[in-house]
Amino acid sequence: MRVTQLFTKTLKEAPADEVAKNAQLLIRAGFIYKEMAGVYAYLPLGKKVLEKIIQIIREEMDAIGGNEISLTALQSSDVWQASGRWSDDVMDVWFKTRLANGSELGLAPTHEEPLTKLMKNYIHSYKDLPVYPYQFQIKFRNELRSKSGLMRGREFWMKDLYSFSRTQEEHDTFYEKTAVAYGKVFDRLGLGEITYKTFASGGSFAKFSHEFQTISDVGEDTIYLDRAKGIAVNEEVYTDDVLAELGLQRGQLEEVKAVEVGNIFTLGTRFSEPLELRYTSEQGESLPVLMGSYGIGPSRLMGLIAEHFADEKGLVWPRAVAPYTVYLVSIGNVIEQANEVYDALQNAGLEVLFDDRDERPGAKFADAELIGIPYRVTISERLLGGGDGQLKVELTPRSGGETDILTLDELIAKIA
Repeated sequence: MRVTQLFTKTLKEAPADEVAKNAQLLIRAGFIYKEMAGVYAYLPLGKKVLEKIIQIIREEMDAIGGNEISLTALQSSDVWQASGRWSDDVMDVWFKTRLANGSELGLAPTHEEPLTKLMKNYIHSYKDLPVYPYQFQIKFRNELRSKSGLMRGREFWMKDLYSFSRTQEEHDTFYEKTAVAYGKVFDRLGLGEITYKTFASGGSFAKFSHEFQTISDVGEDTIYLDRAKGIAVNEEVYTDDVLAELGLQRGQLEEVKAVEVGNIFTLGTRFSEPLELRYTSEQGESLPVLMGSYGIGPSRLMGLIAEHFADEKGLVWPRAVAPYTVYLVSIGNVIEQANEVYDALQNAGLEVLFDDRDERPGAKFADAELIGIPYRVTISERLLGGGDGQLKVELTPRSGGETDILTLDELIAKIA
């Protein structure tokens, strides 16, 4: 991609009504566009980051047996009435609308009910279990407060996986497998060292659910962390009984703010019973299917990564999710040589954003720092005057470190 092909532009200032640092930076750098509070469009650079986060999650869900699907956002009321969650008094985040014939519809905030209904067409016998469908989809929640940028939206991306199992043992095995897979996701995103499996309320389904909380000053949750054991407790279950059960000591726990980036829940038969999702066992019994739900927010993760790694100059993307690996800058009358570098980097399998604008060097460098691509490669007339006949470039890591003067072969070897 060449910068002259992008319709987006960087901004010196973020919108005055945007208070979240992640959204301020992402808007200024041309990654997202704010439609209204809690609702953002993803522009070309932002879409690439979001898709890379989604792909990492997809790979780890596929590795544990997930089947990717895509469910509908529009929801009829009947299935939700059957579970008791259609009423605004029970679930107060609904967005609801009506068809021309007067029928009331909702925009899905989650998908336990519709998926349970769907699975009645495919689960009949013990031979049909276990199954693990999942999806990436925009969810809609009528949040009262949406001032955290991508970290709390009224319209947001969610990966939601649901497990359908025969026995508690089968469910528990997959539940723990998912927890391990989540750890791999956060490691690959560069958040593994500050993200902790956190014990939280299991509601009426189980003693505990588990959240994955990333330590952050902008977090809305308070957790109590045992760094040595690598686990934490949400303040909602921070009691002496729970600490004793988990073998934790108050004096060894650190109170920190954190952002919930994932969760896993045991649902039991909460939805299979009212929606009559049953299977016939090997003994011929009709039994309710045991369920679990497992969520990760790709858009929330994008906002958190943007905020966590940023510095005073702008965004600093981890390589795994950066929209491009290299930001190529040409300075002066070097277009032929810059095109040579551009082609060579792409032929080596590297993703390149080429700043080919007729713009002063300072503006190009400032945009490179704001956009936050891992490496800036600069080719200039000064570098062409080396006298040895070899094309040379400057390599500057965005995350800090020394600038190197390299030949094209050295450059590719170092980055690749």
